Amino acid sequence: MDYDAIILGAGGAGLLAAATAGKAGARICVIDHADKPGKKILISGGGRCNFTNRETEPACFLSENPHFAKSALSRYTQWDFLALVEQHGIAWHEKTLGQLFCDGSARQIVEMLVGECQRGGVEIRLSTDIGEISHADGRFRVANATAPQLVIATGGPSIPKMGATGKAYEIARRFGLNVVTPRPALVPLTLGPDERLFREISGVSCPAVARVGDTAFEEAALFTHKGLSGPAILQISSYWKPGETIALTLVAASAEMLRGAKRRMPRAHMKAALAERLPNRLAEALAARIDIARELGNIADAELDHAAETLTRLTFRPTGTEGFAKAEVTAGGIDTAELSSKTMEARRVPGLYAIGEAVDVTGWLGGYNFQWAWSSGVAAGRAIAARMG
Repeated sequence: MDYDAIILGAGGAGLLAAATAGKAGARICVIDHADKPGKKILISGGGRCNFTNRETEPACFLSENPHFAKSALSRYTQWDFLALVEQHGIAWHEKTLGQLFCDGSARQIVEMLVGECQRGGVEIRLSTDIGEISHADGRFRVANATAPQLVIATGGPSIPKMGATGKAYEIARRFGLNVVTPRPALVPLTLGPDERLFREISGVSCPAVARVGDTAFEEAALFTHKGLSGPAILQISSYWKPGETIALTLVAASAEMLRGAKRRMPRAHMKAALAERLPNRLAEALAARIDIARELGNIADAELDHAAETLTRLTFRPTGTEGFAKAEVTAGGIDTAELSSKTMEARRVPGLYAIGEAVDVTGWLGGYNFQWAWSSGVAAGRAIAARMG
């Protein structure tokens, strides 16, 4: 039961770390409490796995140390992972904003990673409780396995119905590592009763720019019975802090659009003008918020401009988020100050590594978090193999 490294977690980061080290000659054991490997991969991207993004760069990631991700991302890039996908004959396509998906099923990515592990002679133990971890005489002991190196790849607590837990943080604290307070990220936001007007249009979406401070994302926003969702909102949620307001600019609404409607249909009302560019129910809700009952022809241009300004800066003060249950990922995690950015090894605990979502590095929506899993996993896998030599 002796190995060169034990990897805790059979998700994307853990599997690729195991495969990388195993193919380099290391004896690797992967341990996971789940009954299948890569469970989060299987449900990602609507079952087709948005496995990376063409536009990946360090600026697309949040962390207490925004420079930490640069090393791993530069040494195993989106093009490297895409080459692996193509090597396995997995057909793929690009959607909007550089997002790359499997043509078939996310299962192909899991099978590819497991296949790579098999090539490296990796042992994968599923349905196995991690239990207590001991460390003495330079060796880690977990579930009847011992090794001089241990990798924390158990992810974060987002999507607990898939078996996600905060185990990574327990392990990190057990070894004296600091943890940046975890919080839900890429998550829908909730609104209070004062925004009931928009709850009545649940299910309506439209192109918008969501902004918090100097950070903004232009994608679709979705109004829900609890508040706000959709890609633009999920993106900005990672930057939002309790108490802050979110500004929502509806791309289709502008002073030029309202003035043009006034010239073309002066006897129409505000709702009709808005409905030319926006979903009907949203147009009705916005017209009620603006509360101008007169025909367009009887509204001065200055008043139309003011109405457009309202539409291009709708402000909301969310009451919170829908929590880890609905969050796609976790922000925060094991403090990057504790880790080497090149190897992902803990500075104060030789042989201990942390990778993937367990670490305080969080990507944008659209395949970036998978790329961090791949890049950080390969960094640790290479370091494990190098340590043997």
